[in-house]
Amino acid sequence: MSRATRTDTQSPAPHAADSHDMIRVHGARVNNLKDVSIEIPKRRLTVFTGVSGSGKSSLVFGTIAAESQRMINETYSAFVQGFMPTLARPDVDVLEGLTTAIIVDQQRMGTDSRSTVGTATDANAMLRILFSRLGKPHIGSPQAFSFNVASVSGAGAVKLERAGKTVKERRSFSITGGMCPHCEGRGTVTDFDLSQLYDDSKSLSEGALTVPGYSVDGWYGRIFKGCGFFDPDKPIRKFTKRELHDLLHKEPTKIKVDGINLTYEGLIPKIQKSFLSKDKEALQPHIRAFVERAMTFTTCPECEGTRLSEAARSSRIGKTNIADACAMQISDLAGWVRGLDEPSVAPLLATLGQTLDSFVEIGLGYLSLDRPAGTLSGGEAQRVKMVRHLGSALTDVTYVFDEPTIGLHPHDIRRMNDLLLRLRDKGNTVLVVEHKPETIAIADHVVDLGPGAGTGGGTVCFEGTVEGLRAGGTVTGRHFDDRAVLKDAVREPTGALQVRGAGEHNLRDVDVDIPLGVLTVITGVAGSGKSSLIHGSVAGRDGVVTVDQGAIKGSRRSNPATYTGLLDPIRKAFAKANGVKPALFSANSEGACPTCNGAGVIYTDLAMMAGIATTCEECEGKRFQASVLEYRLGGRNIAEVLAMPVTEAEAFFTVGEARTPAAHKILTHLADVGLGYLSLGQPLTTLSGGERQRLKLATHMSEKGGVYVLDEPTTGLHLADVEQLLGLLDRLVDSGKSVVVIEHHQAVMAHADWIIDLGPGAGHDGGRVVFEGTPADLVAARSTLTGEHLAEYVGD
Repeated sequence: MSRATRTDTQSPAPHAADSHDMIRVHGARVNNLKDVSIEIPKRRLTVFTGVSGSGKSSLVFGTIAAESQRMINETYSAFVQGFMPTLARPDVDVLEGLTTAIIVDQQRMGTDSRSTVGTATDANAMLRILFSRLGKPHIGSPQAFSFNVASVSGAGAVKLERAGKTVKERRSFSITGGMCPHCEGRGTVTDFDLSQLYDDSKSLSEGALTVPGYSVDGWYGRIFKGCGFFDPDKPIRKFTKRELHDLLHKEPTKIKVDGINLTYEGLIPKIQKSFLSKDKEALQPHIRAFVERAMTFTTCPECEGTRLSEAARSSRIGKTNIADACAMQISDLAGWVRGLDEPSVAPLLATLGQTLDSFVEIGLGYLSLDRPAGTLSGGEAQRVKMVRHLGSALTDVTYVFDEPTIGLHPHDIRRMNDLLLRLRDKGNTVLVVEHKPETIAIADHVVDLGPGAGTGGGTVCFEGTVEGLRAGGTVTGRHFDDRAVLKDAVREPTGALQVRGAGEHNLRDVDVDIPLGVLTVITGVAGSGKSSLIHGSVAGRDGVVTVDQGAIKGSRRSNPATYTGLLDPIRKAFAKANGVKPALFSANSEGACPTCNGAGVIYTDLAMMAGIATTCEECEGKRFQASVLEYRLGGRNIAEVLAMPVTEAEAFFTVGEARTPAAHKILTHLADVGLGYLSLGQPLTTLSGGERQRLKLATHMSEKGGVYVLDEPTTGLHLADVEQLLGLLDRLVDSGKSVVVIEHHQAVMAHADWIIDLGPGAGHDGGRVVFEGTPADLVAARSTLTGEHLAEYVGD
């Protein structure tokens, strides 16, 4: 049978399904976007750039990705939607051509102390199955190797309906878990300094308890005084052994206080549940200070920090148990898995091997699976999330990345670029919010937002190719080929901060002198030991102020004025000028609008539908009572002051009746870090990553300290903003401070007075100082990866 051939030469009309090759956004108004309308090509790599706060995240995450996720959620039943986060439709007129969006953002991974790199990915689950099948001796199912599952057993009678009769049968059950019973799977045990929990010279009625939140007038004070296990009017030092045990260690016991049924529990188990079950970094500052003061965390003596029971550690494959496997560097673990030739678990070994190889490929081969997830930097957390997508068979989906090059050395950025291109070449749409020119350069399509930040941004300044961007004349285009030059002369150090025998994590007994009175940059590939050196041996010393990458804690009620402490002097100035209480000028206190409780909006919960937030009609979104707005300072009321941008407020608090030196000082710091456009009352939840980092830097600038340690301050900064940051660092050094920066950005390296380069590789291939000297010497020597990339950057 012959195959039919076409005789006409005319190409067929395109299929209707092939016409949907664009994501169309029309009239986007999320946050500061000003009716933005763009078309984004599908199955291409599109980079969104612009100064920090220009609206990139609002367009990509707040509009495109948010609507995609919302529409997918709506395909589930109302019952399932009730368990999912409710998302409101973004403020946009038209969104067409959307595909399934997979968001890989910079949000820190869960800070729960039980979460590790292995549990946050699928690697630990697969390892547990592997040991349950091949481990000798065999101790049970995969949960017998899980440090989050406790061993439990029990027995008792159960009632059953059988043939119309109720019969009793005895049943027993047993669960074999892998949790170490001593530390309950946390790897550390806590010892309490009792002198920090109470003042034993006082009685409970006199306020002996010094634990935050346990005041004698509060709820806990009422329980401790009314429990009846000890005399609340007797000084604690006169307690009998029994009374002291009941105060500190008593098991949960039902009691009645003033006719109310309550449960009494000893002070120490109560503190363990309320404070120690959470990650220390997630606690409020005053509670974290108490935890650090009152408790010492030591490695569990029974499991030696592995978190696993003795039975789980006794089962081995060859000479390796699961604790050894999780403690291995992932690149070594991948080699160990490849060496296992067991046909009975071949599919499992293949999948586990691919997952571990993905870690190595993405530049995280230096991690170990037992590394706590809360200790990962923002860039590391984002790349851990990428691991699960690298081997995915899905195509025609939209991958959305938020600055994937954060925390990456120029050497690692090339590998990241290759991964982004691979995802695109599989037929996916890749959207990347990015500032680094190395990644912008590989884009098929560029969208540049701006021209400024905040209210000065929110418009599309350029759409097109990278070549078009270079010639386009926008802020990004003008700075795209900027290259910092090496300084002609470097500052002379005034002394040195000595580090001797540093051995934290992968450091190998490092001895180094960090010069004082100059700008010092600590660099090296990701995982080379930079953070271990600085946070382990420098941060925490007297006179050292550390600004890390930790997330800013704050709700919708928090804003730059409350976060920086600026609101306190402003409230006092208003109170003094009007002869009233300062509390009236807080939207979280007495001055709050009674209708919306100072939120400015009223939320209506609609169950599985998106909740509605409507502007409060009583205060018109100003958050304050009408009577409070009648009080004025320098002709302005408190709502008008909070609506001011930083630069206007700086001038306002300088002269006349409104002159407030304490407020002016904080506003100067905010302007110095490039946040002059930010409104004082803008909710923290609407700030971009770069803005939050600089806000944190501004708060620390008022602290008294001789040495400033900054952890990647260029995170989230546009090329134009880096110049301003370098000026700020210079001003800090010229004012007599010593500045130590952990950084990968070549512009900061070139601007340094002294460079300390760690490496030569990551993990156990790093941990050594491979270069100390001036940037010019590093470029001339080209002896390290950093030296090669810096030489290439400065065009030497």
